[in-house]
Amino acid sequence: MTIRRLVVFGGTGDLTGRFLLPALAALHAAGHIDDRFGLTGASREDWDGERYRKWADAQLERHGADLPADSRRAVIASADYRRADVTDPADVGAAVAGEDPVAVYLALPPALFPATVTALHEAALPPGSRIVLEKPFGEDLAGAQELNRLLADLVPERAVFRVDHFLAMTTVQNVLGSRLANRVLEPIWNSTHIAEIEIVWDETLALEGRAGYYDHVGALKDMVQNHLLQLLCLVAMEPPLTLGERDLRDRKVDVLRSVRPLTDFDVAHRTRRARYSSGRAGDREVPAYVDEDGVDARRRTETFAEIVLELDSWRWTGTRFRLRSGKGLGKDRKEVAVHFRSVPHLPFGQDKDVRPNVLRFGLEPESLSMDMTVTGSRAETLTQLALTAEMDAPALPAYGRLLLDVLGGDPALSIRSDEAEEAWRVVEPVLSAWERDLVPMEEYPAGSDGPPPRHTTPGRRDDLLHEEAVMPADS
Repeated sequence: MTIRRLVVFGGTGDLTGRFLLPALAALHAAGHIDDRFGLTGASREDWDGERYRKWADAQLERHGADLPADSRRAVIASADYRRADVTDPADVGAAVAGEDPVAVYLALPPALFPATVTALHEAALPPGSRIVLEKPFGEDLAGAQELNRLLADLVPERAVFRVDHFLAMTTVQNVLGSRLANRVLEPIWNSTHIAEIEIVWDETLALEGRAGYYDHVGALKDMVQNHLLQLLCLVAMEPPLTLGERDLRDRKVDVLRSVRPLTDFDVAHRTRRARYSSGRAGDREVPAYVDEDGVDARRRTETFAEIVLELDSWRWTGTRFRLRSGKGLGKDRKEVAVHFRSVPHLPFGQDKDVRPNVLRFGLEPESLSMDMTVTGSRAETLTQLALTAEMDAPALPAYGRLLLDVLGGDPALSIRSDEAEEAWRVVEPVLSAWERDLVPMEEYPAGSDGPPPRHTTPGRRDDLLHEEAVMPADS
């Protein structure tokens, strides 16, 4: 059943203006929604419908100027507004009231999810309604489990969409396509041939005015616990029977369950946290994180997080998975990099400077490339060659694809309840050890490559963060 009414709690926020409104205009331009569609924004601002439509117009002009003007006008005309306290059952009930089912989007801070879901329960959603929640899903394992219980009392699991826009990105989906549709890759997609897989989201952007959210979350919860673990699932999962919701999500949960639990010793040697100090990024001066407006230095929030995981499975035992994300760095690097092992023997008499193959899935911008070794100007010499392909522009933006699935009722790309809990199980030992200061808070200058490499003790193999078993990605 297709739903034709969307209620966004947090309807005046950055997520709505920057992503949801342009996504709706893209859906209209592609013919997926029409004039029967209705949008209700709900928030605390004392606005009326006219004021909200003017705001939506300005947001679409800013973030969706490349979309057809008639589609932008259609979305604006479909919009209405209700002033609402998202924790008040009466306000929530008035926003969702009606006979037809509604898709309720919680574009809210995660701390408000339990109270809003409780209010929705008391307000009584129309039958057939669906609920959409942004990441992070809960603030820890116990919080995720409690939120799952609240949601189970509200709607069936198939009507819960725990969305992660990374899963709708074209290149992310191409990770599966490249693996499963190419015979040359699938036979070697295992630890026999792959030494390490890096999943990286490094960005030059610093805090950019997001202290109200970011300082309560940090890099580990903001990026690693959800986005990067989702990428891990797609990279490491066993081939599903189909791409239907059950088969795909079952295999993703298998990956998370196979992650070897981290002990305190593991956390100390396989994770890092840091935050940026003042520096120069490009043409701008960046203040130290602790000096940014709205930051409370006592929280010791990290802007850089890195963890090395191992999977206890037939396919992956012996391969390292390095998940890393940082803000305020010297260059953007957003990719999945698959580092293959070296060949067993080179008959060229040139072992030095020969690098193993690396397959790279560029996430932003979207691309696919392979670092290869080929014969140089003389037959007995070798040289490096990079084969790169730019990806076609997606038919819909990531949020457009997610909203299409929500309105159409396809939860395949949403996160199931057990998957959300397993993701917290992976990172909870890290959070616990960091809270007890078992891992130091390092610093790196804004505009740099991040915290400097650790110095390891010769002969020790317990520090997997900087063990030189594969060539550095940018060397």
